[in-house]
Amino acid sequence: MATVVQPTHPQIAVSAAIFRDGKVLLTRRARSPAKGFYSLPGGRVEFGESLHQALKREVREETGLEIEIVGLAGWREVLPATPGAGHYLIMSFATRWVAREPSLNDELDDFRWIAPDGLASLADIKMTGGLEEIIQFAHRLTSP
Repeated sequence: MATVVQPTHPQIAVSAAIFRDGKVLLTRRARSPAKGFYSLPGGRVEFGESLHQALKREVREETGLEIEIVGLAGWREVLPATPGAGHYLIMSFATRWVAREPSLNDELDDFRWIAPDGLASLADIKMTGGLEEIIQFAHRLTSP
């Protein structure tokens, strides 16, 4: 039986609210944590990597997209709910789509471009906590 290694400190992660033609990209997680939930693409910051470098790398790895970073849209803290679960501080950025079409890696299994004002009507999908607030703030940052 494998031994569960308890994390000893919070992990820093980044996510991107990517806007294109007035819509934001939502991606569905294919595995834990948050399997089956729609969220923003992103992931952990590697040692020695800036937040912006991590964000561009994670978006490219997960979706194949190239982005322009506009600014910090907010943050969220995810505390461990069960033994062995991670503790994450997620820094979410407002970004604009620059190039390429979505091509998901194995961490994601679906994507949708959604109008920011239409999020509340999406009762048929599960979204990660705080997602609407981050998207609304990011939308204000990216709007002319």
